[in-house]
Formats: sequence, C-alpha cells, structure tokens
Amino acid sequence: MAGLGVGLIGTGFMGKTHALAWRNVKAVLGGVMGAVPAPRLEVLCDTPGRAGPMADQFGFARATSDWQALCADPGVDVVSITTPNGLHHPMALEAIRHGKHVWCEKPMALTLAQAEEMAAAAEAAGVVTMVGYNYLKNPAFAHAQRLVAEGAIGRVFQFRGWVDEDYQADPDLPWSWRAKLAEAGLGALGDIGSHLVSMAHGLMGGIDSLVADMQTVYPTRPLPDGSGVAPVENEDTAGVLLRFASGAQGSLVISRAAWGRKSRLGFEVHGTKGMIVYDQERMNELQLYLNEGDRATQGFRTLLTGPAHPPYGEFCPAPGHQLGFNDLKVIECAALLRGIARLEPAAPSFADALRIERVIHAIADSARAGGKRVSP
Repeated sequence: MAGLGVGLIGTGFMGKTHALAWRNVKAVLGGVMGAVPAPRLEVLCDTPGRAGPMADQFGFARATSDWQALCADPGVDVVSITTPNGLHHPMALEAIRHGKHVWCEKPMALTLAQAEEMAAAAEAAGVVTMVGYNYLKNPAFAHAQRLVAEGAIGRVFQFRGWVDEDYQADPDLPWSWRAKLAEAGLGALGDIGSHLVSMAHGLMGGIDSLVADMQTVYPTRPLPDGSGVAPVENEDTAGVLLRFASGAQGSLVISRAAWGRKSRLGFEVHGTKGMIVYDQERMNELQLYLNEGDRATQGFRTLLTGPAHPPYGEFCPAPGHQLGFNDLKVIECAALLRGIARLEPAAPSFADALRIERVIHAIADSARAGGKRVSP
C-alpha cells in the first residue's frame, strides 16, 4: 500500500487533534512532500460501539476495539497514542515491538522506570518517536528561542515560568482516573507541568538541580455515582526553585486548581540586555524589552507572529491573523513525518522527553522529601 499507514488509539480531545493533524499535514509539508510519504488513515481504535462511528467521523478506513491488533496490523506504519496516561507504556512498547513509529501524548508513562523502558526500546528498534509537546512548535516560541540563541537579550540568567488551569478547581468535580496514581501517575506535574518544563529546557538548556514543594488542594472528591468520596492520590499544585546547567536560576509554579485560568502557560526569560515574556492564552504574541536607545521611549514591544516566523506562513500569508492549538499539532505531525523520512531528527523524541520526565519526577521526589535538593 502506498503512503504511510496511520493507526490512532483514542478518540477524545487529543485523539481528535491527532486525526485533524494527520488529515491536514500535507498542506504544511509543502515542497518536501515528495520526499515524505503521505499519511493514509488506516485504522482507528476505541471501545466497542464507539470505534466504528468515530472512524467514519475522522476518516479512517477501518475500526477496531483491539489496540494490540492495531499495533500488529501490517497496514499500520505509525501509531498515534492518545489514551489516558496509564496505557501509554504498554501501547508504545507493543507498537515498537512490531516495528512501528510512535507519536505518543505526554506524559510518557506513569513512572520514570516505564519512561526509561520506552526510550530504550525505541532506540534498540530504530523507530522514530515523538511526544506531544506541541507548545514547542509554536512559531512564537521558536522565535523566542532564536532571540535567546542570538543573544538579543544578552546573557540569560533567570527563567520564571507558570502554568495554571482551573480544570480541577471545583471541589464538587467528581473523582476520575486523573486522581489515581495507578492510572494518571503524577497530577498537575505530569499533565501540565511537563509542558512548562519542556519550554524551560527549550530556552535555557538542561536543569542541574532543584528543590520543590507540592500540595493536594482537595484530598477527596465525590464519586460520580454519589455513593461517597474517593481519595485524590496526586498533586494539584507545585512550586519549584531550580538551577540550570548553565548556572542560570529558575522558578516554576504549577496549578490545576487556579480559578479563572484556562491555559495560562507562560514564562519570562531575563537577560542582561532585556527580557522576553510569553503567555499561551495569547499564543500568537511575544513581549520583548530591549535596553537600548532613549530611556524615555524604552518599553515592551508586542511581536505578533506572521510569515516571518516559520512555519506560520504555511497556514496564512497575513501577520496577526492567528494560529490555534490544532495548528500546533499539525506542525508537530509534519516534524514527525520529516523525521520518519530521515530529513531531520524528530523532536522531542522519547529520548528527549525522558529528560522532561526525569525533571517532573525529581520535583515530586524533592517535595516528598520535604524540599530536599535533588538532581534530575
């Protein structure tokens, strides 16, 4: 069969974003499309009764409720894993065992040992992997990386980052798998804190050491059937002080219980010549301050993304018209396909994402040890 056969496991929020990305990615790949195999939507997997209708909706040729069969299917070349966290590890290993490339949502796994096993298996099999840190693909973030790398704000000496959402802010929200260590693993750290760590790494390099604290704001939640309450086994918030390998300082604040915040993922990078500020709730903007020129006219400048910030121009020729969340997944999918075609390394791979996993688990370890300084 021509092209690259795609198998998708899961049809929730992230499953739909993967399906949209696979359908739209050819438009972004543009001139390199001849060197990259076109994706073919081959098999979709979900629960019985849901798989068939969702395959029709998403445009997949076939449906199954057996994820192991999908991983073994000879028509599938790459597997998208968009299931709850606890299934990432067995599904990825099964796909790799059959020689499939893997696109897996974050966090990689429930435990650091599982993530290490996934990275080792991918390396041994020689398959291409990618983990869904889509915010790294934002043209605004890529421009911030260029500004830092080119020394536009001088020597960077501090990173301040935050990620706040309110999806667990309501004390009456029913208990779900997200509250259980055996199904979710870490809480706010794994779900959204990992995104913040990925951005810190992307701008500042590796993290040398850290001290942390975390808390569970709501120790119990009501069971969905109203029969009582169940314990929340993971964290709702975390705070971190860290040192990068460069010697720069950093701080991270993470919460899934911050009323009013929807996707407040952001950072400040402080340098000797200026500062960069970013907020995901205004994802097409950067704020840039440069200490140059007349002090009376200095101030923050708003940089709106446009075709001058690749690959924005692959979506829209007009600056300031805005990209969205799903567009970032398309950019991510294009990077995976270029990686499979060996045109460039796919990043973040399982090996790259393992470094992020080590940081979020080190944060949890430090907090559980009463704020002991640890090295990821």
